[in-house]
Amino acid sequence: MSIIEMKVPVIGESITEVTLSKWLVADGDYVNIDDPICEFESDKATLEFPAEAAGTISFVANEEDDLEIGALVAKIDTSASKGKTAPKANNKEAPKKEEKAAPVKKASTSTPTGQVIEMKVPVIGESITEVTLSQWLKGNGDHVNIDEPICEFESDKATLEFPAEASGKLIYIASEGDDLEIGALVAKIEVGASTNNGTAEDDIEEVPVENLETENKKDGHYADGHPSPAAAKLMAENKLSEKDIKGTGKDGRITKEDVMTAVANQKNKPATSASSNGKTATPAKVSSASATPVGERGERIQKMSRMRRTIAKRLVSAKNNTAMLTTFNEVDLTNIMAMRKKYQEEFVEKYGTKLGFMSLFSKACAKVLMEMPDVNASIDGDNIVYHDYVDISIAISTPTGLVVPPVKNVEKMKFHEIELAIKALAGKARAGELTLDEMKGGTFTITNGGVFGSMMSTPILNEPQSAILGMHTIQQRPMAIDGEVKVRPMMYLALSYDHRVIDGSTSVTFLVKVKQLLEDPVKLLLL
Repeated sequence: MSIIEMKVPVIGESITEVTLSKWLVADGDYVNIDDPICEFESDKATLEFPAEAAGTISFVANEEDDLEIGALVAKIDTSASKGKTAPKANNKEAPKKEEKAAPVKKASTSTPTGQVIEMKVPVIGESITEVTLSQWLKGNGDHVNIDEPICEFESDKATLEFPAEASGKLIYIASEGDDLEIGALVAKIEVGASTNNGTAEDDIEEVPVENLETENKKDGHYADGHPSPAAAKLMAENKLSEKDIKGTGKDGRITKEDVMTAVANQKNKPATSASSNGKTATPAKVSSASATPVGERGERIQKMSRMRRTIAKRLVSAKNNTAMLTTFNEVDLTNIMAMRKKYQEEFVEKYGTKLGFMSLFSKACAKVLMEMPDVNASIDGDNIVYHDYVDISIAISTPTGLVVPPVKNVEKMKFHEIELAIKALAGKARAGELTLDEMKGGTFTITNGGVFGSMMSTPILNEPQSAILGMHTIQQRPMAIDGEVKVRPMMYLALSYDHRVIDGSTSVTFLVKVKQLLEDPVKLLLL
């Protein structure tokens, strides 16, 4: 008697235990090599467990058992001859041959190995409970490789790619625009399956050369001019054929984007008629009846992006859940502008970046925040959390909305370090490349509406922070200086604060101290 022990395989680095969710065969059945015998459920996916040999199976574990990696699941008696085969749990007919036939896998067909990986929304961050599937990066039915990005998730903090957990055929479950909770099913992958987009690496070794030749076109790749499943559906809806579209996908495949482009071109294309010499004639005159009437009142409905919804939710929460007030002051930037003009060239030459207003304002705020911990504090239930460091969140406008990543430990940084940090964060934010770690934290926020021409505003708190400083546009205004009227570059400052933590006198004192440091910037270096 020859017995093969079937044990729980290593599934992934972080998976130490699985649950035997369902047997796919009956105890005592005859199974062929690679037949799925049961399903394992982990915290990341559900997958089928194939037989390692042909023979009679004997159960060791039971359904719903929690099994560690390497635990014994079943035994297979390989010396047993195939007799009467009991019906399988999945009601599929048993294979007619005892030995596994040599696989002949075509590059253009889907050949699942039996294992199906469920791709679920992973845990992204502590405060993130839901994401939006903003875009599929691979077509439905396409072959994907392990770790290849298949879609993009948009959370309230960042946009991130979702990589495939195995190589095989991708099957959509969710659709673009769907809101998905953490753990929700996104897609399934038939492990090892090859599709019209390519062939799994394991399959390539098993395909006879003579069979491959019949799958290729005479003058190109088999995929040339063939639509992906999503593209084929869209083509059918718009009554388009392969000859109407130029494929730009892999090996000339027609993608969904190709079809959408063709549809758009078709709508914009004016009516034409062919002349006798084969050239395109002058476009036919469009009837005035078909033209859009001047002044027509149109409407369109578009779903808010997840970032925009999150911004709305957080701003309403800050407005409703805090005792927010705003105090104002103005600062004379004459000395700062003179300092920047005098040392700008040397600063750029030494550090490779300009000395901007943001580093000076950030440093001034950090200095005063260390002196006045109430303004740098936050509320946690019935407690006030005081911070011995200053992480200043910088409001950055992006095409998708406003983000406020923090520059950490500003109190210890030099001016050029602050400038470079802000520049790096702004670049990543506008490219959609900020990580969740880069979005976390912040004890105080600075927002600069002046770059858009704002003269004065009342910024809204960035919870759970207790204060936010609003900068505004610089205006040349006449000011009374030592009994004389002089024109000075002036900026209005606004400090919005949570009155539950910060008293009115504290907020005014804070703003006055910041004003004094900015009007005499040497104090930033000496005091």
